[in-house]
Amino acid sequence: MGTFEGHLLPGLGLLMYAIYYSSLMSLALLRKQRMLKHPLLPRKLLGCRLFLPVSYEAVVKVAIPAFATVCEYYYPLGVNRLKMIDWKDPRRLFVFKDNWEHVTMFGFFILSGIADIVSQAKQASWSVKLERAAEALAFYVVALLMIAHIENKSVLEIRVHLLFVLPAFLLALLLTVEIWVPDNAPLWVLKSWMALVLSTWMLQICEMYIPFTGQPWRADNPTDLAFVTIFFCWHLVLGVTLLIAIYGLCSLWHHHYSSWTKTLGARYQRCLTESSREELEKLNAEAVAQDGGV
Repeated sequence: MGTFEGHLLPGLGLLMYAIYYSSLMSLALLRKQRMLKHPLLPRKLLGCRLFLPVSYEAVVKVAIPAFATVCEYYYPLGVNRLKMIDWKDPRRLFVFKDNWEHVTMFGFFILSGIADIVSQAKQASWSVKLERAAEALAFYVVALLMIAHIENKSVLEIRVHLLFVLPAFLLALLLTVEIWVPDNAPLWVLKSWMALVLSTWMLQICEMYIPFTGQPWRADNPTDLAFVTIFFCWHLVLGVTLLIAIYGLCSLWHHHYSSWTKTLGARYQRCLTESSREELEKLNAEAVAQDGGV
């Protein structure tokens, strides 16, 4: 993952998750829901019937990390990093440390997706707690491995990754609290904000591999290091801006959908044959009287 492509795929995956969850949270607030409801895939998909109810979130958690895991081992084409020990070396050295750290992180997100599938299939009282606990564990692992990841790195890489650890750890803490209070709306908002900050900062790391100025970042320049922190502060504001924009779009859609359903309900009235028995008898009596008078 120490390349532009390696940071781009997880960054886009995190951004998809953050936008999805922010939209879900916004609609829940607009509808005054006490709990977040995750939309499920259709039970019949591409001609096949699903045996278990599966949410879109669970699919993303499993599919994207699984694809990223394959890329860690076999990208670019022709390489093979699917080994942990160099058996040809008499010292039996560990190899591909960074790749195994990344694969471990992806594995815990896959585990979180599997926990979602099991939870949604059981629909028990502990289901939501299982989902939040598995998701919190995944972000704790991200924070822990990122701290180990910066060993023997340049000052610039250490600064960048520590700023990545901060929202990841805060997100894990929020998920931990949500295990016991899943119906707390302020927690939903904070979690959405931290997820957006984490994803946009990951994409900012991509820019450091291909700088828009055309000049590489200099680890030995204090000014460059200072601007890394300045840009992270801007990402905090960017996260709030994106969250407000998502809430605004969801609000427009919610009000438009509500007014459309009201108009549709007013346009289509109940069929007359579904009226009460007395009304039907009255109409039949009037019809008979009219026929008799003709």
